[in-house]
Amino acid sequence: MSRVSAARAGHETPDYADAAGSDLRLLAMPGHHIRRLQQVAVRLFVETVGPELTPVQYAALVAIAQRPGAGQAALAALIGYDRATIGGVIDRLEQKGWVERKASPEDRRLNLLSVTAQGREALARATPAVQAVQEKLLEPLEVSERAQFERMCLKMLAAHLG
Repeated sequence: MSRVSAARAGHETPDYADAAGSDLRLLAMPGHHIRRLQQVAVRLFVETVGPELTPVQYAALVAIAQRPGAGQAALAALIGYDRATIGGVIDRLEQKGWVERKASPEDRRLNLLSVTAQGREALARATPAVQAVQEKLLEPLEVSERAQFERMCLKMLAAHLG
């Protein structure tokens, strides 16, 4: 469907540069903007980093590297991921040879996580691309706006998550 026929059918993409002039109620909802920005962030991540590593896998790998010996529940809390599904993320990282799980000597039900040498190499390869994604995402903002945006995001997260 061409852009013209999509517009006639009511399927045009909203003009986010002129959202104030729109009658589409979603364009006045911050939650909608956050969801759309998440979609943009994931798209940029996949385009730049590639399909070998997802944003959640990258976050898990970074957190495990910074907190070796953390358990799965602690990892889920650190990266803001669901405890019930973090095991699948760890499974995929383990299958790639990037993460190891070892039972805790104190509590055999608890799996302690660590990054392997291969995982450290994957992290070193991915990190410059991930940093480029962050720059690309924030590119439309002035330097002072970037700092302000990050402060506001952290303020909202602190208020809603503690």
